[in-house]
Amino acid sequence: MRGVGERWLAAAYTGSSWLGLLRPLEGLYRVAVARRSAAYAEGRREAWRAPVPVIVVGNLTLGGTGKSPLVAWLVRHLAAEGWRPGILSRGYGGKHGAYPLLVDDQTPAAQCGDEPRMLADQTGVSVVVDPDRPRGARRLLAEGCDILISDDGLQHLALARDLELVVVDGARGFGNGRCLPAGPLREPLSRLEGVDAVVVNGEPRFVPPSGAFTMRLAPIAWRRLDSGERLPLAPLPFSVPVHAVAGIGRPARFFETLEVLGVEALPHPFGDHHAYRGEELAFDDGRPLVMTAKDAVKCRGLAPADSWVLEVEAAPETGFSVWLDERLTRLAELDPETNSRAGAVPARHQE
Repeated sequence: MRGVGERWLAAAYTGSSWLGLLRPLEGLYRVAVARRSAAYAEGRREAWRAPVPVIVVGNLTLGGTGKSPLVAWLVRHLAAEGWRPGILSRGYGGKHGAYPLLVDDQTPAAQCGDEPRMLADQTGVSVVVDPDRPRGARRLLAEGCDILISDDGLQHLALARDLELVVVDGARGFGNGRCLPAGPLREPLSRLEGVDAVVVNGEPRFVPPSGAFTMRLAPIAWRRLDSGERLPLAPLPFSVPVHAVAGIGRPARFFETLEVLGVEALPHPFGDHHAYRGEELAFDDGRPLVMTAKDAVKCRGLAPADSWVLEVEAAPETGFSVWLDERLTRLAELDPETNSRAGAVPARHQE
């Protein structure tokens, strides 16, 4: 791992004792989080409520958990059920002068951020980037969306929500269980008591919350970076060993997946949302280069010709889709005079 941030994150997940020195600052952080939550709960700060259902997919911890693949799965599932979903994102890492930004085919990742670019490519639905979540939500409504998915919006309380989903990395769990800066938690673990569902990505190496769902990231295809041609996982369409780059929240997950697929790889981990310049991708041994879909949106035009992308999809357990459909049906049955969402549910869901 590179940089102070990566070393600190590794310490927060492994429980290094020196983080105990930061517990006084953790106390101040917890107070600030509690006060902010109370301000919204007591009406001193107002959350804007959209006239359509809003699903928030977020993390309780820093570092990657696999929430973006779950967002893509939600879009596909909801579209199949007759909804017109849209994705709302903060656009971390992107730099754009005017918001809201509607991501189109020509929007570079440098403007909108790597995850919004990736999600737009994978789903084909409207993706809007805006630090002001309510403003971004209104832009999605103008695009005709009848259900909104807020990517990584758990702590953005200015946008009211109907369902809160928290994704947890099965391997790392909640780390040392402490809040920033003494641990990886953005909010105390007690926050889980108020969310609608916890989804654990991968085999849990900790005791998950009661009622948690599980999911896995399933590799589905190889894609040529330059042409976009998709090829099956086997036989391998390139020679081995390969160089493997990963600028995601937990690069080890990608390298472990390659090993399972029988790909001998020389790993090159980078920090989450790493901005590639090109020299990181230049190797003088002629070996192929493989990467994640999140990296691929930033490496077009920088990587060598023999570069490949591993495409993966989230595969939640069956019970999750059943639970989700039941919750959305319950929203459809609310009294339209007291809840404006009732009229926004697709006709096929109404009796």
